[in-house]
Amino acid sequence: QVQLTESGGGLVQAGDSLRLSCTISGGTLSTFAMGWFRQVPGKEREFVGSINWSGSLTYYRDSLKGRFNISRNNDKDTLYLQMNSLKPDDTALYYCAASAAGLGYREGEPRTFDYWGQGTQVTVSS
Repeated sequence: QVQLTESGGGLVQAGDSLRLSCTISGGTLSTFAMGWFRQVPGKEREFVGSINWSGSLTYYRDSLKGRFNISRNNDKDTLYLQMNSLKPDDTALYYCAASAAGLGYREGEPRTFDYWGQGTQVTVSS
């Protein structure tokens, strides 16, 4: 059974940077396109960005372009989310997700993702 585990969340100040990691077990990262999502209590899960199998293509929520960067190291079975110039509005539970097939990951369609992690909390204070 494929399991995803996020790490790296925490409490930071506005303007700080943070890097989240997502590791996979029970499967091989290179066989999945990957995505990051975030969710605030009471709101819908929001697409942050995604990356194709090789890492050569990335897609981002328009409002996050330039501040967030997704990368992957398939040799280490690890996905990353580098977040810069963090704002209080970035406070959320961040999830990684794996998509086995199809191109829906590019638009962050949650239904196209087959596996989800439990999330890691990011809190940005003003």
